Amino acid sequence: MTTVLIFEDRRGVREGFTRAMSAVAGVRRIDSAMTAEELLARYSRQPTDLVLVGTQRGAPTGVRAVRGLLAAHPQANVLVFGAPGDSGSVAAAIAGGARGYLRWDSSRPELVSTLAHALTSGARLPVPARVAREAGSVTERELQVLRGMSEGKSNGQIGRELYLAEDTVKTHARRMFRKLRVKDRAEAVAQGFRCGYVT
Repeated sequence: MTTVLIFEDRRGVREGFTRAMSAVAGVRRIDSAMTAEELLARYSRQPTDLVLVGTQRGAPTGVRAVRGLLAAHPQANVLVFGAPGDSGSVAAAIAGGARGYLRWDSSRPELVSTLAHALTSGARLPVPARVAREAGSVTERELQVLRGMSEGKSNGQIGRELYLAEDTVKTHARRMFRKLRVKDRAEAVAQGFRCGYVT
């Protein structure tokens, strides 16, 4: 049976995600924390199988919570959850050590599948075979764009570093998204970690 600790400072979001998790078969206990300090204290007292950390655009709270928890407890099994368009926060949290992420709008089957992978594998979430095959065709320039994204840089910043126009960076990003079968920056960075393109 699985134990889960949820960190999210917005009460409504925290309660909503707690309800969603409680409907997943095999989840025995769900605790929650409203602050990074509370998260660390609760986990230190009673480690859980899985820690879910909420992120939100423009607020570093979730990212700091991930880094703080993993600095104290490197073995913690952390996933982040956030809005589909919040690529910066999700990418930063994954760069900080989170093993993967869930979108706010994940369906119940997606939620169950992601949790199952997170709980049964000691590594980052696995890459589907078809994605691994197509990822092999990612070009060096596309990888440079992906690495820039993993560092939280904007398309403009990536372009300046690579001496490329911003529109050219966007073109490389679109091609790389297609090859990795992802929809946005956050998914691309997560897939990059899984494929070993980003460390």
